Amino acid sequence: MPYSSNKDLPDSVRHVLPAHAQTIYQKAFNSAWDQYKDKDERRGDESREEVAHKVAWAAVKNEYAKGDDDKWHPKK
Repeated sequence: MPYSSNKDLPDSVRHVLPAHAQTIYQKAFNSAWDQYKDKDERRGDESREEVAHKVAWAAVKNEYAKGDDDKWHPKK
C-alpha cells in the first residue's frame, strides 16, 4: 500500500518526523514497496509491508538523527 502523500503516512511516522523526513520516508517506502513485491526478493518471512517500513526508516536515519530532546534533526 504505497502512500500518495505525507498525510497518508502512519501516525507513528507523522507525529515524530519533521516534514522533510516524512517525505524521505514516503518516497523510500514507495520505492521499496515496488522493489520487494516478489517474495524471492525479500529475506526470511517478512511481508512486503514490513520490508518497506524497514527500508523507509533506514532512509530517514541516513539523513536524520534523534537528538537528546527526543526529536529528529538533520545530520550535519
